[in-house]
Amino acid sequence: MTARGFPGRWLAAGLIAIVLAASPAAAKAPPALPFSFGGAYALTDHTGRAVTDRDFRGRFQLVFFGYTYCPDICPTGLTDMAAALDALGPLAERVQPLFISVDPGRDTPAVLKDYVAHFHPRLIGLTGSEAQVRAAAKAYRVHRSKLVTQGAKADEYLVNHTSITYLMAPDGTFVTLFPHGTKPAFMTKALRKYLARDGGGS
Repeated sequence: MTARGFPGRWLAAGLIAIVLAASPAAAKAPPALPFSFGGAYALTDHTGRAVTDRDFRGRFQLVFFGYTYCPDICPTGLTDMAAALDALGPLAERVQPLFISVDPGRDTPAVLKDYVAHFHPRLIGLTGSEAQVRAAAKAYRVHRSKLVTQGAKADEYLVNHTSITYLMAPDGTFVTLFPHGTKPAFMTKALRKYLARDGGGS
């Protein structure tokens, strides 16, 4: 699933360039894209604490948008992210994994707290008001839309959403992304490359 609102050919070319650049064997930086990912947001973490994007500065961030009622894509993406972090060993302390809900109506801090605990002990769940989540999704160019089955109850729905894991630098700028289905081993190697470039091991 891809985000709406920006040219398909730019997105396709950009994703290919970014993924190739994330490869440990890549020697050159990817070409500049006509758009960027990431930006300021104000949300609530799974402990009920108000946070902003600036609270995670100083470490790389792996950012994944999804929701706790997601039947398959989100559990798979978070499991792969956790496996990649585990394979990093002590270097994983320099990477903060974040799960931003696209379903604030159901994903309360308490619900997120129980959910993120199933994947990684350092995974932080983030939610907020509809306006706050909309702003965060817009900053990352994440598309989301509610899918309601005829005759279903008001709280029985799915959410169609962009399924990408974003890697952000310690200063909050965009580094690269990992499409859904990226193997944990590939993600780990790419993370090692960027961590080494930033200074601090390989």
